[in-house]
Amino acid sequence: MAEATELIEASTEISASPEKVWSVVSDLRRMGEWSPQCRKMFIRGNPIGVGTTTVNINRRGPLVWPTRAKVVRYEPNQAIAWRVAENHTVWTYEITPKGKGVVLTERREAPGGRVTALSSTLTEALLGGRAGFENELKVGMAESLGKIKRAAEA
Repeated sequence: MAEATELIEASTEISASPEKVWSVVSDLRRMGEWSPQCRKMFIRGNPIGVGTTTVNINRRGPLVWPTRAKVVRYEPNQAIAWRVAENHTVWTYEITPKGKGVVLTERREAPGGRVTALSSTLTEALLGGRAGFENELKVGMAESLGKIKRAAEA
């Protein structure tokens, strides 16, 4: 195991109901529309719920790599989360009602501030190092949340 920032997160306010926002974030097949890195999620199992697995195609410039994940939290109109097998991080979208809308938070958690040695080695060798890559993830979260906001408010 290697070091990682334990929590990276970003939030946005959305003028839409929890149900509307949920309909957007829980449709994992649309992840490629929102994420600048995860370009496609192939879902294994229907309907989506705890235990559903995915195969994800990630892209950064000319680099393309697959990951596998398992849904570990599924609370309709509240939260969905999945754990990435290759690095043990957990990605979550959490919906919190606020006024006439919601706050949508996206987070990446590295439990105990650790990722796999393989993930760390590849991040250092191919993705510009941990600090730069984690900053890129934070910027990407803001981009994803902006796209989800536009879709939910449309």
